[in-house]
This record gives sequence, C-alpha cells and structure tokens, in this order.
Amino acid sequence: MSAASSGNPARGEAELRVGGETLVLRPSFQALVAAEQEVGPLFAMIERAADGRLTLSEMVALFWHCLRDRPEGLTRAAFADVVATRGLAANTPALKLLIGQILAGR
Repeated sequence: MSAASSGNPARGEAELRVGGETLVLRPSFQALVAAEQEVGPLFAMIERAADGRLTLSEMVALFWHCLRDRPEGLTRAAFADVVATRGLAANTPALKLLIGQILAGR
C-alpha cells in the first residue's frame, strides 16, 4: 500500500492509521450514495449506530466507499480484515466524524 496524504477535518475527512500509513475517508456525495446502495438508508444506519446495533459489515461498507484514495492492491476483503483487527475503539473516531458529516450535510 502506498501512503495517502493526511485527511482534512474541515472537509469532513477522517483518517484510519493502517500499518503506519494513513488512509483518508471522505464522505463525498458519490461515496455516500454508494454506501447507501449497499447498506440502505443512511439515517437508518445512523439510528442503528446510536442504538449500538451497527454491524461491522455496515461500518466496513461506509469506510470502503468513503476511501479517498484506495491504495493499489487493497481488496475489500483485506480492508475489512484491517478494520476488524483495529477494533471498535480505534474505528470509533472515524465513524463518529463520518456520521457527523452525514447529519450536518456538509
């Protein structure tokens, strides 16, 4: 994987540190539409997250579609493994930022 540049919180970007590299998540309109096509309505997903019912597959889908620059050779399965290995505590800041951006509509 090649390292991506740092995320810009002012643009609603979140970062995932993976093996010493920074992957940037950007909740663009196109990314959110793709995520919604996979997981269903985003507001329903946010409600599930608020109720503690967000699934790992939903988090992976949101993160995958929001990847600003996908490193060459990174597969969805490998990315899912990385997200799962990082654990909920490590993924929560990025998830929180993305959910905030979805709700704010920036």
